Amino acid sequence: MGGDIGLKVTVPASIQFLQDHPDARLILVGDQTALEAELSLHAAVARDRLRIHHATQVVGMDESPQLAMKNKKDSSMRVAINLVKEGEAQAAVSAGNTGALMATARFVLKTIPGIDRPAIAKLMPTVNGTSCMLDLGANVDCTPAQLLQFGIMGSELVSCLSGKASPTVGLLNIGSEDIKGNETVKLAAELLKDAELNFYGNVEGDDIYRGTVDVVVCDGFTGNVALKTSEGLVHMIATFLREEFTRSWWTRLCALAAMPVLNHFKKRVDTRRYNGASLLGLRGIVVKSHGGTDALGFRYALEQACEEAGSNVIAHIAERVAQQLQHIKQSEAEAN
Repeated sequence: MGGDIGLKVTVPASIQFLQDHPDARLILVGDQTALEAELSLHAAVARDRLRIHHATQVVGMDESPQLAMKNKKDSSMRVAINLVKEGEAQAAVSAGNTGALMATARFVLKTIPGIDRPAIAKLMPTVNGTSCMLDLGANVDCTPAQLLQFGIMGSELVSCLSGKASPTVGLLNIGSEDIKGNETVKLAAELLKDAELNFYGNVEGDDIYRGTVDVVVCDGFTGNVALKTSEGLVHMIATFLREEFTRSWWTRLCALAAMPVLNHFKKRVDTRRYNGASLLGLRGIVVKSHGGTDALGFRYALEQACEEAGSNVIAHIAERVAQQLQHIKQSEAEAN
């Protein structure tokens, strides 16, 4: 029920997802009357693999997360996450209020033992494929230990989704040298070096899209600024190209000749193809879709959730975190 557009996006995306995944099943959580009305507008709906779970309330996009948790216990968001907790669903996907989704998911599902706070993780396009970046806004201030936890979770996510046995992990900094950065980043680098991870070292902002590492670790403030800057840059480039190719009859002709290249370029940088951010660190899979995306973008968020469920990523993260905790205890014992 969430997102800037709502059912006009989520329902068509769900139908297309089921067509692409004949073994998948979906539970649409929300107002049953509204959902039935929207489903009736579409042909070829796989109703044997799709059911509606009624919820009487909806969390507004600008609603306070605290008030939503307190006053809307039967919201579509809360009910969907409850289904994950109860094992009735393997993952929850929402395009709704990010703060309310994170707060509700953390309250209902709790965090994996050894994880202080969940992080928002997202696959970013690079010249080499994709790179996982976290945190993208859930935690404005982070301790060195939490940045280490992000590195472990991001490494396991990439390993599960890509099959890489030992993904490289980089720590986002203002320079590659060990002396650069604030004390938190310097201490986090030491923890990452000592961890059983393939730690590359410090990386800079331009390394994100170069694909220098498989996982980019940062605090939520830095990550969110980087993400929003990237989105703005894509919009600016698209605007500049459109203006230049429509400047005269000659440039319009050039645009026609270059159309195959432009279409391919547009597809490669299409943010909808990378929609879907994972709330890592919870005892269940929750994926946040961009609220302003269309049906194609929401379908990619469903794809992300499906891949995570199929790869059993939660169990892998829990196991890796437990191993790291044991490693820390052994190191402390040896030091004493």
